[in-house]
Amino acid sequence: MLLGSRRFVGLSLAVLASGIVASPACGQSEVDHRSAAACANPDVPTQDLPADVVTAFPNLRIPRPIIITDAGDGTNRLFIATQQGTVYFVPADDQEVEEPEVFLDLTKSVTYKDRENEEGFLGMAFHPDFKENGHVFIYYTSSETPHLSVVSRFTANEDKTHVDLDTEVRLLEVPQPAWNHNGGTVLFGPDGYLYIALGDGGAANDVFKNAQNLGTLPGSILRIDVDHTEGDLNYAIPKDNPFVDQEGARPEIYAYGLRNVWRMSFDSKTKKLWAADVGQDLWEEIDIIVKGGNYGWSQREAMHPFGRNGSEPSKEFIEPIWEYHHDIGKSITGGLVYRGQAIPELQGVYLFADYVTGKFWGVKYDEQKQQVVQHYTYQLDGNVPVITFGTDESGEVYFSDPSGHIFHLVPKK
Repeated sequence: MLLGSRRFVGLSLAVLASGIVASPACGQSEVDHRSAAACANPDVPTQDLPADVVTAFPNLRIPRPIIITDAGDGTNRLFIATQQGTVYFVPADDQEVEEPEVFLDLTKSVTYKDRENEEGFLGMAFHPDFKENGHVFIYYTSSETPHLSVVSRFTANEDKTHVDLDTEVRLLEVPQPAWNHNGGTVLFGPDGYLYIALGDGGAANDVFKNAQNLGTLPGSILRIDVDHTEGDLNYAIPKDNPFVDQEGARPEIYAYGLRNVWRMSFDSKTKKLWAADVGQDLWEEIDIIVKGGNYGWSQREAMHPFGRNGSEPSKEFIEPIWEYHHDIGKSITGGLVYRGQAIPELQGVYLFADYVTGKFWGVKYDEQKQQVVQHYTYQLDGNVPVITFGTDESGEVYFSDPSGHIFHLVPKK
């Protein structure tokens, strides 16, 4: 498994049990989880997260729950998708539910292998008008040919309880050169367009040179109009996409220079797009994505030159707003900015975790200062490897681990 890849299998129990030793730059020989994640950002104060974590739906075990989301249709259902390709739903307010309802079974169309575990069912987004049109958008690795990433539209039945496979309309097919670094998040922005996160294509060191190449889709975040078609496409290109008039560039690209964004989300209040980009050698990072932005990979890894030919800081590249060293964690799981009502102290805090070490954090970003001003930590019992985050219709936060547990963030007692 490549260092800094999404680590869905083969996680070392010794690593989880031993604790991580801080680098000399952190000024400590043994990591204190409250300060270690901020050692690369020493001027930011750290405090405990003003929340607790409980197990949600304790009677459920859904294998490899890689997506948690709501449909925004007023039904208060929580949709949970497995990496193998099945989408279930449960009532968000029924903590005793034992059997989820099957919404979509795509397992025969999806490739998922334990040892090539960055493929499979990777992303799902409900159309803002799902209640009326029943459209849901899926990002998955197709079983029809090796390493083929597909973004498709499916349509639910009239009562929005089931999706038939014959409703599939393919929007994008992206042949991948390797099994890893597929990204996978799909989500709608406040502008009504669909955003799609693609990794750099895999292997290591951006060997395929995709992330700085505007002529290829991998290594980028895409933005497309799914409500219209254009030419022979099943979608249209937004007229204000940043590279529509640049010769040789793919017009779908919204931002680029990314290694493997594992989960991105819009802040429902500020409308900013947050993305967690998984590092390779030494650093994990959090970025705020802007139109046309170049985030530096593989010239930069977080705030540092990458490799022998890496670049120093440059106006060409946008720096992350937060980073942490691999002495602290080795595979960032991106989360979301809390905008629920149950925990007012968390308003505006971006929540995220590290898959390898099971650490759980938050940062608060000051829009005027354009910097993080507060760092939060929470020690999960048992060092839970968080695989994904999501919310219900009220904006309350859930997250999951590969074993099938769903967790819920609640007010601190």
